[in-house]
Parts: sequence; C-alpha cells; structure tokens
Amino acid sequence: MKLPFDCMILDKEPVSVTNRLGGGTVLLTPEAVAVYDCIIGAEMIGNYTMVQKGCEWFRKNFPKEYMVLLD
Repeated sequence: MKLPFDCMILDKEPVSVTNRLGGGTVLLTPEAVAVYDCIIGAEMIGNYTMVQKGCEWFRKNFPKEYMVLLD
C-alpha cells in the first residue's frame, strides 16, 4: 500500500488508537498509525495540505477507521 507522504513507521504490530476528542477506539496497521500520527502533527503546525492528503488516504484505505478517528 502506497503511503500518501513520507513518514516513519515505528510499530511492528497493529496498535489500538483512540480518538482524542470522541473516545472511539480502532485497531490500526503500523502504516496507518504512522499516517495518523503525521496527520495529527500536521494539524498542530497548520500544514493542511498534509492533513488533506492523509485524510483522503484514510477515507480510501480505512473508511471505518477514518469515521472513528478523523471525521
């Protein structure tokens, strides 16, 4: 699976990630965790181009997880 941008994949196994606002939890692949972390970091620094690319990738590849974490 092609990632939407360069990001560091640190995990070896799937990780449970909890929505920081709504509290829903999903299990993500290591690649999805890396993209999610980049989206959150990009949001914090105002890089909305990266946020948009990451969200589009999530909607396409992980639609259920997108709805829990990013929608």
